[in-house]
Amino acid sequence: MTDSPRYEIILYWSEQDQAVIAEVPELAGCAADGATYEEALRNAEIIIREWIETAESLGRTIPTPRGRLMFA
Repeated sequence: MTDSPRYEIILYWSEQDQAVIAEVPELAGCAADGATYEEALRNAEIIIREWIETAESLGRTIPTPRGRLMFA
């Protein structure tokens, strides 16, 4: 994998969590949070790498990044 993840990351404020949530729709269950958008994005990049490392160690298929999945 490259140093920079190429997966779509969706950022939004969660009133319930009182945090910015960063979801990675192409990687099942892959999400992070943070107090700011910047922090949530940094945390998502770490979680993406950890998700991929875990999938590799378990012999699971890692989806190829497809880029933008939907239009705003």
